[in-house]
Amino acid sequence: MTPKTQQPLHPYSVKIETPTGKSSTLPVTLLTPKQAEDVQVEFKRLAHEAGIKGARINVQRVVADDYEKVIGEAKACLRTAMPKAA
Repeated sequence: MTPKTQQPLHPYSVKIETPTGKSSTLPVTLLTPKQAEDVQVEFKRLAHEAGIKGARINVQRVVADDYEKVIGEAKACLRTAMPKAA
């Protein structure tokens, strides 16, 4: 048997949108390019089976600038959550 060639993992942003305008952005996740493609195919299949038309999924690879933005926003959020010194 030949070993499977491992595909590199990359950070991806996943946003799901419903036809009613609601959306949900999932936490950045590590996927292979094949997994990122499979997630989109599976989502479309699930939406079709549920009879939901107009639902969309947006899977995008996160670049370094996006990563820095996410970390900056996380730090700002944590600062606001810290208890104030008396």
